[in-house]
Amino acid sequence: MSKRKKVIKENPVKEVKKPTTRTTKSGFWYNPRLHILIIGALAAVLYANTLGCDYTWDDAIVITENDFTKTADFGNIFTKDTFHGFFKQKKDLVAGGRYRPLTLAMFAVEYQISDKPFIGHLLNVFWYALTGILLYLLLLKMLNPERDPDKLQAWFIVLAASLLFITHPIHTEAVSNIKGRDEIITLLGALSALYFSFRAYYDKKNIWLMLSGLVFFLGLLAKENAITFLAVAPLSFYFFTKMTVGDIVKHTAPLVVAAVVFLVIRFSILGFDFGNESTDLMNNPFRKIENGVWIDFSFAERAATILFTLGKYIELLIAPLTLTHDYYPRQIDIMNFGNWKVLLSLLAYIGMGVYALVRLPKRDIVSFGILFFIITLSIVSNIVFPIGTNMSERFMFMPSVGFAIVVAALLWQLAKFMNKKTIRSFADLKPIIGILSIILILFSIKTIHRNLAWKDNFTLFSTDIHTSNNSAKLLNAMGGELSKRAILPEYSNRKNAMLNEAIGYLKKAVEIHPTYANAYLLLGNTHNYTQQYDAAIQYYKKAEQYKSGYKEAMNNQAITYREAAMSFLEKKQNLDKIPTYLQQSLKGFENVKRYHPNQPVDLNTGAVHRIYGRYYGEIQQNPNEALKHLNQALKYNKDDEEALRLMSLCYGLLKQPDKMIETLETLITKQPDNGVLYLNLSSAYYEKGDTQKAEELRQKAYQLNPNLRQ
Repeated sequence: MSKRKKVIKENPVKEVKKPTTRTTKSGFWYNPRLHILIIGALAAVLYANTLGCDYTWDDAIVITENDFTKTADFGNIFTKDTFHGFFKQKKDLVAGGRYRPLTLAMFAVEYQISDKPFIGHLLNVFWYALTGILLYLLLLKMLNPERDPDKLQAWFIVLAASLLFITHPIHTEAVSNIKGRDEIITLLGALSALYFSFRAYYDKKNIWLMLSGLVFFLGLLAKENAITFLAVAPLSFYFFTKMTVGDIVKHTAPLVVAAVVFLVIRFSILGFDFGNESTDLMNNPFRKIENGVWIDFSFAERAATILFTLGKYIELLIAPLTLTHDYYPRQIDIMNFGNWKVLLSLLAYIGMGVYALVRLPKRDIVSFGILFFIITLSIVSNIVFPIGTNMSERFMFMPSVGFAIVVAALLWQLAKFMNKKTIRSFADLKPIIGILSIILILFSIKTIHRNLAWKDNFTLFSTDIHTSNNSAKLLNAMGGELSKRAILPEYSNRKNAMLNEAIGYLKKAVEIHPTYANAYLLLGNTHNYTQQYDAAIQYYKKAEQYKSGYKEAMNNQAITYREAAMSFLEKKQNLDKIPTYLQQSLKGFENVKRYHPNQPVDLNTGAVHRIYGRYYGEIQQNPNEALKHLNQALKYNKDDEEALRLMSLCYGLLKQPDKMIETLETLITKQPDNGVLYLNLSSAYYEKGDTQKAEELRQKAYQLNPNLRQ
């Protein structure tokens, strides 16, 4: 004992160094609480400008036009396809359907609190920040720097990967679009499940295993993509722990049980049959038209196109310069193996795969990141099963975790190379920290700027049309949005220019997709707005041709026939066409009623009979025939004031003052301040011989409208 005390006295310097070392290791890089605060605050700052955004894009499908969401119908939310509440029926847009009730239920609760988008955007930012924090905590558990305080590599990779993930611009679609919540919640559930599994291993408490199964089940209820973690979890245990095979099975088992329960529920609701791929180009991009007939891509074309999109994902992760929400046909064109980008993508994935497998026994973290990326990408790659589109930036939300890990690990390797494999402190990392900082700043600027595109549909479409200028879907959406805006009063001075621009987009859409029924419908609408009625009718017929029983096309076509007839009547042009057009209009509304019994058509049908009445009374001078149609008009719409007015005129022509008086008195109860009606009623009483009453009414008319004296 005396010797030990003597040694201590002889080496007092060591006692002084210890607190210095502890102080260093409690600095910025060793401070998890500070890191968590930075990650959360950074997420809030990056996406603060989304809080003023409107509902956009797919928000209509799951929120604003989804009956289940708007009425908080949780029974149907959890027992029907996710899109059932939007389409009002089961609609298999993609094989197997969609069962993602959790986020739909979240939206339903939020919608009951407020139908404004603010709360949805706010919660998206919150859940995104929480996902970034969970990733950080998971990486801490995986790399375990607290068990080895001098392990600078772990501290650097954990923080760098988390910051790369939270700032990456490719996440803007998932966060800025409220509907993207499903991507956030499914990753949050999967990361939480893995985190709890690691806690169960290190803390030796089974309660964490139970929690891992529960949160994994919730992640699956948000989106099926979480199921890829059944492969990620055992891979993570292999890379970052000394678990035996038995331990790996034990810690993966809760996730497997949760997945089985989820699949049983899913298949009991949606059915087990995945069916055939859709034949609609907008839900199956691997279709092409030859000699007027739609056929499937050849195997080589399909494989090459898929490879191209996989390469495009890598490009966007490395350099997210041109982001867009739309990669529908033919923004991604039909590819072949003669395309250098396809070959480059193939080589990139082969290279990554070979590296990952070769370095697997070494437990190289780059290998882990690559495998994480490939495994989570597989489910949205169109290789495992069709997903209904070529690609989407939101599909990178989960795989981007692997990308962030790889980049952080490679930056560490670069630091070792620059320092000749010896890194004694974070001071040696200054050049690499500089590079990382530049990347994070550029990512942040791009993220904040990209969020602005999600302000509303028009801003989104008009921004992305410059990038996705060969997408039939976006061209169609842009044309539709322009035509809707053009007829608003505030755009009256630009109406024709906007409609012509819309027509240009829509015509390009049908050039790309010659059987695009919705584009033909919108072309019909825009030509109707420009009073090109015959052209509009032909486009509606095209829409019906390519989509049998197309309710909107049938209804709008009938309306256009009616409006054309009314225009001819007003302008006193093409008078011989009026009866034919009105007959076609009535026939159209009858067809709508036949095929769509719930579609209200009575008011429209009544309006046709009213125009018929005016035509026979005004043009044909046949008041009796006019009255037949006007009575029909009132049968369909008893409140049709114009029909009543025309009837009164017909009774006047027929010298039937009593009926004229009765009709006008009914109309006056609806329009008590209309001086013209009192003047006409005065004429009826003169016709009847009651001059005193007639004069009283005439004076009443002049009192209401002095201009009638002239």
